[in-house]
Amino acid sequence: MGTDSAQLDTVVEVFDRLGIAVRWEHLGGTGGGLCRVRGEQVLFIDSDADPATRLERTIVALAAIPDSDSMYLIPAVRERVDRLRESVPNGRPNEHSWSRRRP
Repeated sequence: MGTDSAQLDTVVEVFDRLGIAVRWEHLGGTGGGLCRVRGEQVLFIDSDADPATRLERTIVALAAIPDSDSMYLIPAVRERVDRLRESVPNGRPNEHSWSRRRP
């Protein structure tokens, strides 16, 4: 499960188990993330982005969901979620904390 694509598949399955809709959309290569649409949480994955960016944005979204604490995550993904949470002041990243981490 080392590749970005394999890890992304695993994280998308977690969103499915959480009951959060996942939509793949053409967003120009820099979009994606968790938002509310008509009151429901939806994860947008940017199909124009490279696999590493897709994975990073999806992990940021997952780390922002408190219910993900009780979900099994493969060790590589759990480590990234925990590391991300430790890097932001409130322990719950959002789109703003992710964008500040980008070069």
